[in-house]
Amino acid sequence: MGLTDVLFGRKKLKAPAADRLFALTTAAVTLETELGLKTAGAGAVVFKGLSAGDFTRVESDIQQLLEAVAADCGAKLERRDDSYGFTWIVVRDPDLEDQVTAVHTVASELAAQGFGEQLLAATFRFDGGKHPVYWIYGYKRGAFWPFVPTGEDQKRDNAEELELKAKLEGELPIEQDLSRWFGVFDAPI
Repeated sequence: MGLTDVLFGRKKLKAPAADRLFALTTAAVTLETELGLKTAGAGAVVFKGLSAGDFTRVESDIQQLLEAVAADCGAKLERRDDSYGFTWIVVRDPDLEDQVTAVHTVASELAAQGFGEQLLAATFRFDGGKHPVYWIYGYKRGAFWPFVPTGEDQKRDNAEELELKAKLEGELPIEQDLSRWFGVFDAPI
């Protein structure tokens, strides 16, 4: 099958490898030792809000999932909605590996429930620099990018983001198209 088959829906593109998310746990050594950035103890799965019917159908499943993941890894999980209509499943755990595992589990279960197309990103916060640093993993592209908000009215530190890209692109699958590096201003983590 060729490109026209993909364009006209006769064949679906292969989804990005979900295990790429775990690259963040190995990059944590570089983040901490070379850049002075440590996990802030919070990560999240961000997904597009569900319709009322879908929400009713999966609400109890999502709640059971959150309770099971929290019990397995000892993390605290909470659900938040933002002003843009996205839902955040926030994972609070001091251990980055547990955060990544919990985020991966939640995303996998949402995909198994048929909501894989609604997954937007996984977001992890790191502190230790002048501003908080967020590493965002885009599910559609299977790649990370840094986001450094300055705290000033929806502004970001582009120079710092590019420096982080350069220092970690050997360890993380980095999104090469900078136009896809969206920010998560007012993230609840």
